[in-house]
Amino acid sequence: MKIGLALGSGSSRGWSHIGVINALADQGIVPNIVCGTSIGSLVGASYLSNNLEKLEEWVCSLTKFETARFFEINTSLNGFVNTERLHHFLNKYVASDDAAIENLAKQYATVSTDLETGREVWLTKGTVLEAVWSSISLPGLFPAIRNNNKWLVDGGLVNPVPVSVCRALGADIVIAVNLNGDIVGKHLKKTENTIKQDLGVVDKLTDLVAEYTSSIFSTTKADDQPPSLFEAIAGSVNITQDRITRSRMAGDPPDILLSPKLSHIGLLEFYRANEAITEGKDCVQRMLPEIKYVLSMA
Repeated sequence: MKIGLALGSGSSRGWSHIGVINALADQGIVPNIVCGTSIGSLVGASYLSNNLEKLEEWVCSLTKFETARFFEINTSLNGFVNTERLHHFLNKYVASDDAAIENLAKQYATVSTDLETGREVWLTKGTVLEAVWSSISLPGLFPAIRNNNKWLVDGGLVNPVPVSVCRALGADIVIAVNLNGDIVGKHLKKTENTIKQDLGVVDKLTDLVAEYTSSIFSTTKADDQPPSLFEAIAGSVNITQDRITRSRMAGDPPDILLSPKLSHIGLLEFYRANEAITEGKDCVQRMLPEIKYVLSMA
């Protein structure tokens, strides 16, 4: 019996995949096939490259200021992500530049979107980092990636939870992780308790980046004030991925669906990894009877 693990998109909420993988491993459940979209592709590649423990340790130490350093204000208009810093991060915690998908211990695939045709692209061979980078290239933050004469962007635009990819690669049972189940509109409903306090120089420095990447930090606005540029982008991405996820999984449902409760974590709040990972573990625990039942019947 081949178990497939479909790791969905969801930006910073994707750190919960780490908790899911670890909690499944604690139960002796190890996938034979790992497919990821966007942040799911990154965590999946780190896992199959035996770097997951290092990744978890680093993301749990991440601060608001460190998160802000991954973004830069530039005039290239290709995106706000500091690609040099991101490349260093991927090399250290995901995979080396020369690591090949074909050499991984388990089957692996990522999902990207062809910017010209709108079709989904499955990357099942070639370099691991190229596959990951293509899958995480969220428009507005990352530049599009050129691959096989196609301009590729984030796979979450077409297949947020890659159940279909797992099945195509031969999975008998698919465990899917949907990070988008309860997020629509939630990022706009901040309370007064989330107002950022002035804690010193670090917060003042991050304010500059926050003007351009406001969804990194929780802020409160009057009801009659329009959402900021990045709040609007975040909300649009949330709506798109939620609707596409519902449609895709209705046609090709997984055998086991894990839906961590992550609506309180914003699109770019990568520094909240501890909360996301804990919820990933808790989600597996809540679903454990169903997981064991399905696996026993296979």
